[in-house]
Amino acid sequence: MAGNDDTNVAGVFRSYMTPAAYTQRAQADRTVCDLHVPPAADSIIGHCEYYYRPLHCAYTDTVEKVTLSRATSAVAFAAIKTFSYTFNPWTDLKVAERLLNRREKLIPPNCTDADWSRHSNFMMRHIGCGHNPPSYYISYGYYYCSHYGKELFPDLSPAGKVWLILARKYLQINMENGLKQNMKGDVIQMASRDPNNGDFSMDVSRYKLELDHDAFKHFAFRTHPLAYLDGGIAHLPPTDLIRITMQPRLQEWGSLGTYDQVISTGWGSTKTWVGEAHDGTEYLIRRALNRLTEK
Repeated sequence: MAGNDDTNVAGVFRSYMTPAAYTQRAQADRTVCDLHVPPAADSIIGHCEYYYRPLHCAYTDTVEKVTLSRATSAVAFAAIKTFSYTFNPWTDLKVAERLLNRREKLIPPNCTDADWSRHSNFMMRHIGCGHNPPSYYISYGYYYCSHYGKELFPDLSPAGKVWLILARKYLQINMENGLKQNMKGDVIQMASRDPNNGDFSMDVSRYKLELDHDAFKHFAFRTHPLAYLDGGIAHLPPTDLIRITMQPRLQEWGSLGTYDQVISTGWGSTKTWVGEAHDGTEYLIRRALNRLTEK
């Protein structure tokens, strides 16, 4: 061979292999579709950038536009959600080139590269094969994580702040767990760290969780009540609970997934209260009552 010159356009590698006896180069498209999801580094678990690092101008511009328009939270999130379903990250050639040049650093397990996210990792494992990252990563994942924290965190009690940090961490741990299970089989099973707080099971074809936007969203929503309860939502004062329940965007209350979260979380909290009262000690009863009546 005389040489191998690789260039890339919009996520598609074009390889030019030139036999020594030839004067004209032959062109071949090379694509990558790696369905195996490597685990995230422990150091990024619990951070919003876990889902997505805002590298694409299209995303940043969309967020800035809805912010400058002073749209209501519901309208703003509707715009982000619509954008996430139609967004093709490969159309930003500068970002594509930046990531492709660092591909070997972005795809190993436990990667700590500054550009790593679930979104960028997916891109580097699906080059030119027509698959886009789950819309959840930049809408419910990154946008909700960052804006939820920005809007809610300052108003919470110290206990509420701890809960928000833990819930965010547990959400991402649950996501890692689900992705890992999907590498091994067709069923995802998950349970709370406290057996009283529930569990769930769902069927997803092996290696296909990230490829089905709706299935991925459904899976993520199923993990939310577990994360909220494991984070200690049942032990928060009513003032925090009121602020938390007011956060979901208005149009999301029309989603069955949101109702499922509220019902599951409420039932888990109820079992926590009943369990403590049933314990029979005066201290636990007083603590449960104080939680219910605290101003």
